[in-house]
Amino acid sequence: MYNISIQTILAASVLLVIFTWIGGVKASRLLYSGSLEKLHSKTRKLLFWAWFPILPAAAVVTAIVWLQMNMDPIFWRDRVFLQAPLVVIPLLSIWFVAVPKLLKLRSLTRVSLAESGAAIEPAMFHRAASPGLVFPYQLTALSAATSLYFTLVPSVPFQWMETTIPIAILIVLAASLWLRHNLRAKQVRKATNYQAPRLLARFGAMTGVLIVIAGIGFYLFNFAMDKSVLPAEIDMASGTHDYGGGAGGEHAHHDMTAMAGMVSVADLTGPKEGTPDRHFTLVAQKKTVTLSSGKTVDAWTYNGQIPGPELRMKEGELIEVTLTNDDIDVGVTAHWHGLDVPNAEDGVAGATQNAVMPGETYTYRFRAEQVGSFWYHSHQDSQEAVSKGLFGSLIVEPKETTDTTTFTIPFKDITVMTHRWKNTFAIGANDELDRQKVAPGTPVRMRLINTDDWVNQTYTLVGTPFEVAAIDGTDLNKPGLLTNTRVIVPTGGRFDLTFVMPDHPVYLNVGTNKNGGILLSEDGQGNVPELPQTVPFDPLTYGSPKATPFDASSSFDRDFTLILDNKLGFYNRNFDFLYTLNGKVFPDAPMFMVKEGDLVKTTIISRGNVEHPMHLHGHHVLVLSRNGKPSTGSPWWSDTLDVQPGETYEVAFVANNPGLWMDHCHNLVHAAAGMSMHLMYEGVTTPFSVGSGTQNHPE
Repeated sequence: MYNISIQTILAASVLLVIFTWIGGVKASRLLYSGSLEKLHSKTRKLLFWAWFPILPAAAVVTAIVWLQMNMDPIFWRDRVFLQAPLVVIPLLSIWFVAVPKLLKLRSLTRVSLAESGAAIEPAMFHRAASPGLVFPYQLTALSAATSLYFTLVPSVPFQWMETTIPIAILIVLAASLWLRHNLRAKQVRKATNYQAPRLLARFGAMTGVLIVIAGIGFYLFNFAMDKSVLPAEIDMASGTHDYGGGAGGEHAHHDMTAMAGMVSVADLTGPKEGTPDRHFTLVAQKKTVTLSSGKTVDAWTYNGQIPGPELRMKEGELIEVTLTNDDIDVGVTAHWHGLDVPNAEDGVAGATQNAVMPGETYTYRFRAEQVGSFWYHSHQDSQEAVSKGLFGSLIVEPKETTDTTTFTIPFKDITVMTHRWKNTFAIGANDELDRQKVAPGTPVRMRLINTDDWVNQTYTLVGTPFEVAAIDGTDLNKPGLLTNTRVIVPTGGRFDLTFVMPDHPVYLNVGTNKNGGILLSEDGQGNVPELPQTVPFDPLTYGSPKATPFDASSSFDRDFTLILDNKLGFYNRNFDFLYTLNGKVFPDAPMFMVKEGDLVKTTIISRGNVEHPMHLHGHHVLVLSRNGKPSTGSPWWSDTLDVQPGETYEVAFVANNPGLWMDHCHNLVHAAAGMSMHLMYEGVTTPFSVGSGTQNHPE
C-alpha cells in the first residue's frame, strides 16, 4: 500500500501540473476573445478547468492522508507540510476568488447574447483581465509544479532550510505574475476601446518569454551538471561525519595530537606469518565460456570459468589467496562477501587496497572464523565486473572434530549460484534443467546465492518439507519445517535450505523459469512437478529465540538513522533518478563514526519506491525489529538486509572489527549511482583514494 500511495502522489502530481497549466493558459487568454460568443464559450470552458484539477488534487491529498494515518512521520512530514498546502490552498483560491468572478462574467455575457447584435462591453474586458480571475489559475499551476518538484526532489531528512530556494522561486514567480496581470488590467481599464493584440504579436511575446525561460533553464541545467562532477581524487575518509550521538565528535577526529596515534587500514591485515592451511590462486581473465546448452558467453572470469572456482575451507584455517590480473583492463580485486575478514583483506579498491591492474598480483591472508555460505567478487567497477562473471562461491565448513559419529551418513552439499548472462539464466554454468542423483535418506543442504544485480530471486522447493537452516552465513536456531513456501533471496544474500531426501523427486525452481532449476531423484530421472501456491518465507518470526550478546533493550553507544530515498538529480554529469542516503549520494553521504567496542544501533528507513539490499562490510547486524514489530524467532543476523519500500528496520552490531568499511546498496546499479557510504572507526586512516584521476573505482 505504501508503494501505491507514493506512486499515486507522483502520477497525480504530474496530471495536476498538466491540468492546472492548461487552465492557467486559458484564463490568461480569456481577454483575447474576439467576439461575445467566444467570450461566453471560453468562460464555460474555464469553469470546466476549475473542476478538472480536483480529481488529481484529491488523489494526492488522499494518499498523503493515508501515509499520515499509517506511517511514521519521516514518511509524510514533508508531504503534509509542503505538498498538501501547495496543492490545496491555490486550488481553493480558484474556487473562492476566481470562480465567483468567472460566474459573474458568464452571467453578463449570457445577458448580452440575448440582445441581438450585442458586442463585448468594456466592463467585460475589465472583468476578463481581472488579476483575481486569472492569477489563481496560474498560481495553482505554479504551486502544482513546485509540489511535483518536491515529489521528485524530496527534502530528506525534512528541514525547512532545504526548501527555501524552491519556495523563494515560487514566491518570486507568483509576485511577477501578479504584477504582470495587475499592469495588464490597468491598461485595459484605461483603454476606451480595447483591442486584443494581434495573434502574431502575442506569439512573438510568448516566444520571447519561452526563450528567456529556456535560456535560464539551460544555464541552470549545465551549472548543476558541471557541479555534479566528482573530483579526480577523493579521500575515502572524507565526507560528513555522523557520530550517532556518541562521545568524541569531529574535534577528536581532526585533533593533530590524536592523528599521531592513528592506524592505517593498510596495517589492519590478517596474519602475516605462518604457513597457510590452504592456498588458492585466482587469475582474472577474459574468456568465452560455454554453458550447458551450448550457448557461449563472453565473460570476465576467475580461472577461466563461470562462476569462479568454489573456495572451500575449514573454520579457523589460515587462508592465502593470490589474485593475478591477466587482462581485465579496468582492474580487479577479490572481496569476500559476508566473511568478516580484517579490513586490509576486504578487497575494496580505493578503500582497503589499490585495484590490481593487468600484469599485477595481490595476496590476501585471513583466518576463516565463520562457518557458512559466502561468495567472493571483484569490488572494482563491481556493477560491470559481477555482471560479466567475476564472482564465485566461498564455503566455510565446521572445523574437524574427533566425534566419530559426525558425518557418518553421506551428505549432499549443493551450491546454487544463480546468475543471468544477458538473456540466459543459469545456475552456475548450467542453463538447463540440472538432474542430480541423490539416494533417499541423504541429508541435503542447498546453498542459495543470488548474484544478480537488482533481482530479488525467488526459490521454490517442491517435493519435501525443508528448513531454512542459515541466512547470510549464520545458522538459525531450531528452524521449523516449511512446505509450500517460497524463499526470496536479495541481491548478494544467501539462504541455506536443508532437508532429508525422500523416495521421490525433489525440485528446486528458480524465479519463473520452469525449464531450468535442479531436479533431485534416486536415478536422476523423473518429471518436473507442478508448482504449488506458496507463501513468502519471513525470517522475523521463524525459528526459536535464544540469548544474544545484546538485544533491543540494551544501552547503545551510537544510535544512527539511515533514510533510503530517491530523487531526480545529477551525479557525475548524469541526469537520472538518484538513490540517496539521508538525502545525499557519495561522496556527500554520511560516514557513520564509531569506536572499537561500541554497541551500535541503526534505524534504516526506506522512503523510496524500490528495494535496497543494504550490505555492510566487515560486520553482521542483528535484526531487532521490522516496522515496529520485534524479531521473535531465531536471532536473525544479516550482512545483506533487503529493505522494501515503506519498511523500517532496527538493527544493531558490536563495532569489533576496526577499519574503513563500505556500507552500500548491493543493487550495484544503485551503488554505481552514488548509493554508497562508509562505516569508519575513529583513529583509522586510509592511504587509498578513488576518482577519475586514480585507478580505483569500487562501484
